[in-house]
Amino acid sequence: MAGVETGTITTDIPARMDRLPWARWHWMVVIGLGTVWILDGLEVTIVGSMSEALKPNDTGLGLSSSDVGLAGAMYVAGACVGALLFGQLTDRFGRKKLFLLTLGVYTVATVLTAFSMNPVWYFACRFLTGMGIGGEYAAINSAIDELIPAKYRGRVDVAINGSFWVGAALGSLLTIPLLDPNVVDPSWGWRSAFGLGAVLAIGILVVRRHVPESPRWLFIHEREEEAEEIVRDIERTVSEESGKELHGVDRTITIRQRKTISLPLIAKTVFTMYPRRTILCFSLFVGQAFLYNAFFFTYGDTLSTFLDVGQTGWYLAIFAASNFIGALALSPLFDSIGRVRMIAGTYILSGVLLAVAGLMLGSLSAVTLTVFGAVIFFFASAGASAAYLTASEVFPMETRALCIAFFYAIGTAVGGITGPLLFGKLIDAADAITDIAPGYFLGAALMVAGGIVEIFLGVKAEGQSLEDIAQPLTAEDQPSEGEQRERSHA
Repeated sequence: MAGVETGTITTDIPARMDRLPWARWHWMVVIGLGTVWILDGLEVTIVGSMSEALKPNDTGLGLSSSDVGLAGAMYVAGACVGALLFGQLTDRFGRKKLFLLTLGVYTVATVLTAFSMNPVWYFACRFLTGMGIGGEYAAINSAIDELIPAKYRGRVDVAINGSFWVGAALGSLLTIPLLDPNVVDPSWGWRSAFGLGAVLAIGILVVRRHVPESPRWLFIHEREEEAEEIVRDIERTVSEESGKELHGVDRTITIRQRKTISLPLIAKTVFTMYPRRTILCFSLFVGQAFLYNAFFFTYGDTLSTFLDVGQTGWYLAIFAASNFIGALALSPLFDSIGRVRMIAGTYILSGVLLAVAGLMLGSLSAVTLTVFGAVIFFFASAGASAAYLTASEVFPMETRALCIAFFYAIGTAVGGITGPLLFGKLIDAADAITDIAPGYFLGAALMVAGGIVEIFLGVKAEGQSLEDIAQPLTAEDQPSEGEQRERSHA
């Protein structure tokens, strides 16, 4: 099998990384790596808002409504392919190489999109852009978790994943002037929107170059001296920035080093060694995917078709703001109150509130529907972000990026393909606003189900080292008590 052992080492690097106090260095990691979600939110919102601008033959690309839907599907397909492809490469070749490569793919594809000359060019660029974003999710989540101390990992992950909605709000507001022919020439407005995404990506790339490779990845892949050098540099920087003297650690882990880990071993790990955690992640990702599609996918059409709203940008911006504020405000509780209580609570509460909104649809105005949505997704955004947190911390390090990619691909496929097809049919067949209520009820049921699964299968990962939550496949130590329980149910 691939992944022949090359040596055995005992290291204290995980314990040293987890005992670090928060410092300016960690903010550099957050800004350099975490801002990719802003790009994704910007992309998705701009493309959705720019659909009408792409239809004219003279100023756009002559796209039909079907073409607009196809472009969206191409982006989703690219994201799924990119997540799985780059996720595997991230576990094999390292976090840093891939988080630089995937951002490069996104940047080039976005620039090429701005110069689209025909629909085929545009579709190809949307696929490549999706590949870059999908790959980012796998490379970035794994790198962040391995560089951020255990004490802060929950709040950082939830807040960063919630920053998608900062991009969504920016995209909603940007479309207001860019789609106004009195402000920007229609033939340049949509092209400028894609160009702005590329400018932001280049700025992120500059910061990202200073983020180091994951020491955890390095010491497993026979590069322990490089890992040690990076950790000493991080410790020196953090000590200087925080003004605190770092205490020593006495916890170590013994690792059987390998240059590569085989895909069969990774597959066996996910599906046979951790079946309960696999079911958990699947439930959380599908639940949040349908919740967002039930409301957000129908939201713009509901406002314009049934509630006579002409300019939906302001409403979308308010909705996006509530999502980010919720993730930011609730994120510390995932470390203090705990993962299981917070994930189950946010999933079940938002699901129940969505069902209530479905029952009240006939009596809601544009303003009250937006307020309802803002309250629902204040809680739902934190829960959905925690789905990514869960997938990134409950599997062994050697499989982390690919596991994130796998569940991201499932959520993206369900949310970006199955969801729009189902809810699009509801909208097309609807004669009144109450006819879309079944979509709300389905999203609510799956979200509540995800919360119930979390209660029974959730992992209490708050404050724990990644190696305690799921020991590396190459570790010589005995599995933790939690892992033994997991495997006993396999």
